[in-house]
Amino acid sequence: MKLAIRDPAELCRLLHLPEKYAVAAQNAIRQFPLFAPREFIARMRPGDAADPLLRQVLPIDAETVEVPGFVSDPVGDEQAKRQAGLIHKYRGRALLIATGSCAIHCRYCFRRHFPYEETPRSLAAWEPAFDEIENDRSLTEIILSGGDPLTLVDSTLAAIVDRLQSIPHLRRLRIHTRLPIVIPQRVTREFVQMIAGSRLTPIVVLHANHANELDADVANSVAELTEARAVLLNQAVLLRGVNDSVEAQAALCERLLELRITPYYLHQLDRVAGAAHFEVPIAAGLQIIEELRKRLPGYAVPRFVQETAGASHKIVLG
Repeated sequence: MKLAIRDPAELCRLLHLPEKYAVAAQNAIRQFPLFAPREFIARMRPGDAADPLLRQVLPIDAETVEVPGFVSDPVGDEQAKRQAGLIHKYRGRALLIATGSCAIHCRYCFRRHFPYEETPRSLAAWEPAFDEIENDRSLTEIILSGGDPLTLVDSTLAAIVDRLQSIPHLRRLRIHTRLPIVIPQRVTREFVQMIAGSRLTPIVVLHANHANELDADVANSVAELTEARAVLLNQAVLLRGVNDSVEAQAALCERLLELRITPYYLHQLDRVAGAAHFEVPIAAGLQIIEELRKRLPGYAVPRFVQETAGASHKIVLG
C-alpha cells in the first residue's frame, strides 16, 4: 500500500496516457483522492483510456458535477448506526466498520463521503459496539467491512475475531474485502489459519467487477482462502463503461466460477455524489441479466439488486 499510486500524473506516465487525463483529475482528487496499488495497475492496458480497470480508479471532471438524487449517504448508513462503527440494517446481522482505510479508491464507492474519523481505532474503543452485539441475541452474523478490514494487520484482525467468537449467539463471520483482488499477496498464511480456526463459519465476500481483475496471482490468493473452508462469494457493481455488456458480465461470471467463487450480487449503482457518470439504467441491467440466463447455468447468474435506505433487505430487481 505504501507503493500505491496517489498522483494522477504518475498514473498517466505509467500507462502512457496523454497529460490531459492527469490535468482533468486534479479537481476530482480534492474531493476523493486517487489511490491505486501497482499490482492492480499492472493489469491495465497501456495507452487505453477506456480500459475497464483504469476507469474504476481514474478521477475525472464529471465527479465534481452535482447531479440531483446523488447524495453523500445513499444507503442510509448514518440512520442505521447503533454505536460508533456499528451499523444494523437487516434482521439477524450487523456490520462493523473495521477501518476507514482501503487498498484502492474505487471512484464509484458508496462510502466515499463516510465519516471514517468516527470509527474506533483500538480494541478498547470497540467495546461499546461489542457490548451492543452481546446484548442483542437476535444477531447471528457479523460483517466486517470498511474501508477494507484486510488493511488491518493480522494481529488486530485476530483480536476482533476472538472478541466476536466469545459472543455465544454469533454463528457466522462475514468479511467484505477487495484486497485479495487488488493486492493478492495480502492473503497470508496467518490470515487463512485465523479464519479457519475460528468457531464462526467464515464467509468471504470479494469484489471484482471485470474478468481482467482476476489474474493468476488473484487465483492463487483465492486458492488459499478455499483452504480455510470459507464460503467465497463475489459482488460486483454495474458500471457504465466498465462492465455494462452481456459479454463483460458473462466473462466475469465464468472466470469467478473457475476460481470457485459464486457470483452473488450484481449491484445497481448506489447513487452517491460524484458517481453519476457510472450509472446504467435499471432496464439495461435487467436486459443483461435476461441474456445471462440464456447463456449460463442458473448458479452462474448473480442476483441483480439495489440497496434502498431504510428498507428491511436488498431489493431484487426484476
